[in-house]
Amino acid sequence: MLSQLSRRSQTIIPPPFYVIHRTYSSTVSTFTAPSRSDHRKNLIGLTFEDLSTEVATLPSSKRFTPAQLWNHLYRQGSTQFEDMTNLSKSLREELDGKYRIHYGDVQLDRKAKDHTRKFLIGFNTKQDPGAIVETVLIPEKHRSTLCVSSQIGCSLKCSFCHTGTQKLLRNLTSSEVVGQYMIAAQRSGDFPLQDNTKKVVSNMVFMGQGEPLYNWRNTSAAIKVLTHPDGLAWSKSKITVSTSGVVPLIPKLASELGVSLAISLHATNNDLRDELVPLNKTYPLEMVLDACRQYSNIMGNKGRRITFEYVMLDHVNDSLAEARALVKLLKQLPAHVNLIPFNPWPGSSYGTTKWEQIELFSQVVMGGGIPCTTRRPRGKDILAACGQLKTSVEQQRKSHA
Repeated sequence: MLSQLSRRSQTIIPPPFYVIHRTYSSTVSTFTAPSRSDHRKNLIGLTFEDLSTEVATLPSSKRFTPAQLWNHLYRQGSTQFEDMTNLSKSLREELDGKYRIHYGDVQLDRKAKDHTRKFLIGFNTKQDPGAIVETVLIPEKHRSTLCVSSQIGCSLKCSFCHTGTQKLLRNLTSSEVVGQYMIAAQRSGDFPLQDNTKKVVSNMVFMGQGEPLYNWRNTSAAIKVLTHPDGLAWSKSKITVSTSGVVPLIPKLASELGVSLAISLHATNNDLRDELVPLNKTYPLEMVLDACRQYSNIMGNKGRRITFEYVMLDHVNDSLAEARALVKLLKQLPAHVNLIPFNPWPGSSYGTTKWEQIELFSQVVMGGGIPCTTRRPRGKDILAACGQLKTSVEQQRKSHA
């Protein structure tokens, strides 16, 4: 999953999904063994309602304690209870004995020449002591977009996607999803949050490892934490959830969460999409597009276009006939197309469409009245596809075991 809403033009923007870059900084953290498990309950990722229920059991808790604690967690970025000096000492001791504030363990932090930043984050649990995921922060001129993962691995096996070669290990918890943002925001200097100060991490896309709608419970809980008005207060329009087409849950993105939608499309007919995105065999194009219409109707006049991601595969889906078919397919929807030049990875059977052909394809789409963005891939000389840095680190670990 690969996309982000953009301006109506052929503007070149960096890709959240396909970018992992070589590190040029001399102060890069390297992989270390996960820290010893702490079995206290993590408060990060709990909804405000669940947080309130938790702390209500503490002897020193007051009626206003949940709001104070929420402010410390998500406005101040506090990671130690002892720093919450407006809470009584006895309450801080009770909190510290039962709970913790943990974002995840940064195993690797890499920054490219263009300042794109990639994190490998470990989530050490008793059942899963060595699991790591990828998170990417992509700076642009007027914003920075954070691409978060929703699962460890993926079950969809899209044929062009490197993550699809990795088996699904498990869903991420809401704590682990929110933690990816908290790490990026903390390391970007966003905390404490100021009402009149623009945040460095300004946009978020669920387009990293995994299918977020196959982890609905935790994805939706994380978004509720992110958008709570008294905490991080994310605008729902700044959060985009990308799906390969889990049809039953697409309308719920509008009715329950109100966030932006991206569809990992990549083909204009069922035969080809069955090959590229095997989920299409369960939810074919007709069902996916009908779910998009439902989403759009529920969103009403909020004016958000649905982003359709289309990876450009040489002599597979990149003909001008396919471009015309794409226009026909999407013309009745508030659509925006993102063309993504394929970024090859070791073992892949696909090639990258020539740039001249991508431009012609884009012109046909825009000529049909559909806004179209083309992305210029970066980091071709290194492991640039989603999942590759994780694979590389795990291989290094095994070789030194």
